[in-house]
Amino acid sequence: MIEQAPREEILHIIRHLEDDPAATQRVLSNRLDISLGKTNYLLKELVKKGFIKVQSFSHNSGKLQKVNYLLTKEGFEERLRLTGYFLKAKEEEYNKMKKDWELLTNSPTQYSSSEVEKKPRRLLRLS
Repeated sequence: MIEQAPREEILHIIRHLEDDPAATQRVLSNRLDISLGKTNYLLKELVKKGFIKVQSFSHNSGKLQKVNYLLTKEGFEERLRLTGYFLKAKEEEYNKMKKDWELLTNSPTQYSSSEVEKKPRRLLRLS
């Protein structure tokens, strides 16, 4: 089985649920700028993996059921793992960009700016 790279959406959902366990799927969807269907799918996957628990707090059978999403111990550990993973990835990206920038700013250019201005321009003739 191929291991999938962690997805930042999972980390963002876990963080939002940690701050606001009563957030609805629609609110999460809007905050994360992802579709409601994708939000629903990701929440179901988090429940399946045991990272969150769903707790119902509406006892009125005539209304839509209201739920809280509670972060489990495993969910908290996953948040820490994902945070470390993405911090490492961002640090590697930063170091690569820094190295590229240093190469660009420290390398001699092919022409000085005065030489570029002296070069004659060629005009295209349209006929």
